[in-house]
Amino acid sequence: MLRAKNIWVVGGDPRQAALAALLADDGHSVHSYALERGEGMQCEPSMAGADRADCLILPLPAAGPGGRLNAPLAAGEHGLEEVLDALRPGQLVCAGMAGEELLEMARERGLILRDYFAREELAVMNAIPTAEGALQIAMEELPITLHDARVLIIGFGRLGRALGPRLRGLGARVWVAARRYEQRAAAESMGLGSEGMDRLSDWLCSYDLVYNTVPSTVLGVEELAALKERALVIDLASRPGGVDMDAAAALGVRVIWALSLPGKAAPVTSGRYIKNTVYHIMEESDL
Repeated sequence: MLRAKNIWVVGGDPRQAALAALLADDGHSVHSYALERGEGMQCEPSMAGADRADCLILPLPAAGPGGRLNAPLAAGEHGLEEVLDALRPGQLVCAGMAGEELLEMARERGLILRDYFAREELAVMNAIPTAEGALQIAMEELPITLHDARVLIIGFGRLGRALGPRLRGLGARVWVAARRYEQRAAAESMGLGSEGMDRLSDWLCSYDLVYNTVPSTVLGVEELAALKERALVIDLASRPGGVDMDAAAALGVRVIWALSLPGKAAPVTSGRYIKNTVYHIMEESDL
């Protein structure tokens, strides 16, 4: 564990509120801002003093609607400029899903910006609460048990590999649709069925539940029309998602777009994963 640091946690959802508490438990001097509505949070009234921080942690994603600070727990709205202008050149800023606009803002101010969401260790660990949250949604929304349900997972990256064995452990009959042969081989090595993506609409009619993990449109009009009646689609992909939502509405297909599941299903665990990843970044920065 790092020796005691001065760390600011700015903006975000319950993950960042949990992160602030976890950092304090580790003995760091923690300052929170734009988290006023978080449970048990005591926040700074302004960004004064942030220029003395060893590290400032922005949320995941860092930017919200309109390019402002993503701060659903804040008492008011805040601009990213307001936050970055309070810092001095050379300070370390860790942000999740830092877009090009934020990167450019950091460069203009001489800040060292690191995207913790781009780190492989966080992506791997984040798949766990996402998978558990995806199971929870299915169990709440389906009129049948997952046991003996026919389930398709589209895509077999980190999330698919976390989700597939958990579904199978609950007794579901699980298939994977993936383009790459090695992904299909990985699925089969876990005892899952596998199919290619080229004729997806030909065999979608057999599934009770479809999970999508691919962040580009793979379920369009043709595919959605092929689904069996009352099938449930849960889209786990980040924006822009993998489902044509207009076509789904027109066809009466039930789709749940489950964004930011780690923060909803397990914010404390997700906060711990972010904390560990930020520690790795700080260690690599010799802080």
